[in-house]
Amino acid sequence: MDMKFNGLPESGPKIVYIRPVAVDDLPAEVQAHLNGTTTIYALHDQDGDRLALVRDRAMAFALARQNDFAPVNVH
Repeated sequence: MDMKFNGLPESGPKIVYIRPVAVDDLPAEVQAHLNGTTTIYALHDQDGDRLALVRDRAMAFALARQNDFAPVNVH
């Protein structure tokens, strides 16, 4: 039997998209905390909403996995 119930989470991995972001494209108050860094990484949900900004790619993937997301690299 294949019956859907309202309010239950869908099965399968939650995907988070990880993409590089140029520090120059960020607001000045964010840039002030990134001394000399030129690129950071953003984690986005499936709707494109930004979930987090982190300093490096490895940290972005680790953060995603620690929160039960399946990370996908975006160019």
